[in-house]
Amino acid sequence: MAKIVNKEKNIVTIEFEITPEKFEEGVQEAYLKNRKNINIPGFRKGKAPRKLIESRYGKGVFYEDALDIAIPPAYEEALEETQLDPINQPKLDIKEFEEGKNIVITADVEVKPEVKLANPKEVEVEKANSEVDDKQVENSLKEMQEKNARIVNVEDRPVKEGDTVTIDYKGYIDEEEFEGGSAQNQSLEIGSKQFIPGFEEQLIGKNTGEDIDVKVTFPENYNAEELAGKEATFKVKIHEIKEKELPELDNEFAKDVSEFDTIDELRNNTKENLIKKAKDSEIITNQNNAITEFVSKCEVEVPEVLVDREIENQLNGFRQQLSQQGINLEDYTKMIGQEMDDLKENIRPQAETSAKTELVIEAVANEHDFEVTEQELEEELKKLADSYGIGEDKLDDFIKKMKEDSKEYIEDSVKRRKAIEFISENVKMIEKIENKETEEEKTQVSESVEE
Repeated sequence: MAKIVNKEKNIVTIEFEITPEKFEEGVQEAYLKNRKNINIPGFRKGKAPRKLIESRYGKGVFYEDALDIAIPPAYEEALEETQLDPINQPKLDIKEFEEGKNIVITADVEVKPEVKLANPKEVEVEKANSEVDDKQVENSLKEMQEKNARIVNVEDRPVKEGDTVTIDYKGYIDEEEFEGGSAQNQSLEIGSKQFIPGFEEQLIGKNTGEDIDVKVTFPENYNAEELAGKEATFKVKIHEIKEKELPELDNEFAKDVSEFDTIDELRNNTKENLIKKAKDSEIITNQNNAITEFVSKCEVEVPEVLVDREIENQLNGFRQQLSQQGINLEDYTKMIGQEMDDLKENIRPQAETSAKTELVIEAVANEHDFEVTEQELEEELKKLADSYGIGEDKLDDFIKKMKEDSKEYIEDSVKRRKAIEFISENVKMIEKIENKETEEEKTQVSESVEE
């Protein structure tokens, strides 16, 4: 029978026992596991009787291994009885160990800390507002223009900003050609900032077939150390000048790029889509701001083990991103000249916030004991199946298996979402208030300048 004997902050001390019968089972299992390594004269290796081994090496020869075998299931049973959910490995101490009697063990168990929740109705959050103006609509139409632009050769004028030129170049430092500083038929968009600062600008106003000496200075932080801060001259020849030819924003354009017959219909549809995206973004922004503000008003001491775990989670996510680019995390830290410990410390503040947020959301879910209906569970599983690309033909099998293997995890996900929705719906959303005093000061300053 397990019992809680002490509680200090988020450290709970429990006491549990192992019966002589259970310990004997552990001793026997330890004997069977270790006998193959024990040599006793007169017996083949691994065949010596247990009592003979104990008489030769002492009765407690298997006790240490027996405790390692007997303690874990007894500890798990104690956790179930005391309904504790540990977040770290326990610190165990054997209090009483006497042959023929129950072994008494205490365990210091680190659990999630208590969270003092704020009242969401007393938390004020500045509301984000989505507005779509005509300029945004026109910019969206211009993007469509850019995507449908034709690239045409230019022969009657020199290079200008936005053109794409085809060039040969060779780079020299102190009149000596340097490695990696030359190319042929290189395509370059003027204004893209692809080349060294000052390079592209010196091609503006030049013509096809012209030879140009482009003089630049490599940045002090240039990735090739042998070139950093050096002055260089590039001998450049322009072969081609090309420009984008944008289609007219007219009815023909609307027909080409959409299902609409007129540019006005396309413009109205574009505005509707922008408004919808802005509204969706507004909902997400307001929800995130509500959670952030609410969490900041809640009180909880976040255990280091949860912060360290969150740091590792974020590092693993970053590691996966880098691996998609063919870079491992260790090489990345060398490239940026940073130790792994420094990188972890940089992540720590964000990890602390993330860990606190999860504790608060879980506390809200527990306090309100949100119910998850069978329909909600199935809807969540269908979303999950869709994200995995599981088709209709395998959907029923997927849902059945997930219910068997991960029902509790999926239910917790739904409860977490309900907790977030509860917080977002109950905080006090306030409209952004312009600073009248500042506006008055601006007016006064303006009037003083005019006087």
